[in-house]
Amino acid sequence: MRSADLSSILHNVLMKSLIYRLFAAATASLLLADVGSATELHARLPMSRRSPIPAESFDDLLKEGKAFEKEFQAKDALPLYLAAEKLEPKNPELLVHVARQYRYLMTDASDTREKLRLGHIALEYSTRAAACGPKDCDAQLAPAITLGKMLPYLPTKEQVAASPRIKESVDKALEVDSHNDTAWHVLGRWNRVLAEVSSAKRFVAGLIYGQLPKGSIEEAEQDMKKAIAINPHRLMHYIELGRIYAQMGRKEEAREFINKGLAMPDTEKDDPETKQRGRETLANLH
Repeated sequence: MRSADLSSILHNVLMKSLIYRLFAAATASLLLADVGSATELHARLPMSRRSPIPAESFDDLLKEGKAFEKEFQAKDALPLYLAAEKLEPKNPELLVHVARQYRYLMTDASDTREKLRLGHIALEYSTRAAACGPKDCDAQLAPAITLGKMLPYLPTKEQVAASPRIKESVDKALEVDSHNDTAWHVLGRWNRVLAEVSSAKRFVAGLIYGQLPKGSIEEAEQDMKKAIAINPHRLMHYIELGRIYAQMGRKEEAREFINKGLAMPDTEKDDPETKQRGRETLANLH
């Protein structure tokens, strides 16, 4: 082989090697730039819009979600809970938390249609929680809480259909834990609302929509007193008892308990809404 041919071959080999190295370096630089841009973009996004960074375990995700939930930051808690759901889709405690976040979002929504959309998602998770946790009081109670939250926005026919479902859910919860103050509160409200329905309205509702359960205002009073005895630190119990007394015509006691609740600090997501109902009741007392 002539020396000129050998030189040509070596030149070609060296050029190919050089081009390969340049291509590899350029590719690596582009990849690093893409990673850097993605990381920077993720950091700039609000927490509620970031895709959740996978934690090491289900417990980690649940713990992080609870930290946001404690501050009523549903948009931040929800992605973490939904990521945890992929790991344990039948965990009743988790499903209760997911349902609660959708109820929080429902509270924040201004449009009735959006409230109902979020409410139906919350109800789906509540129903799943109850099915997965037959011995879990919060799981059994979740459908009643969600339906109660949805009730003012539902058509009359669906309101009538929801009433026995609420009672069934509360009864199951109290079978699991008779010292759950939230269950007694929900039962008290259920009794108060149904006791307010007149015989004439009940008759008409029965003809059109089906039989409406009966409630007792006296039982409502006892239910709410039990809730207060179990947990005297929740303003919703006092305001609701005051509303029960208003319905019974016991105006002084109504004012006493509603004002007691209004004087307590807000500690729960729905406390401002509860206080507003209390003020409306006070305004209607004559």
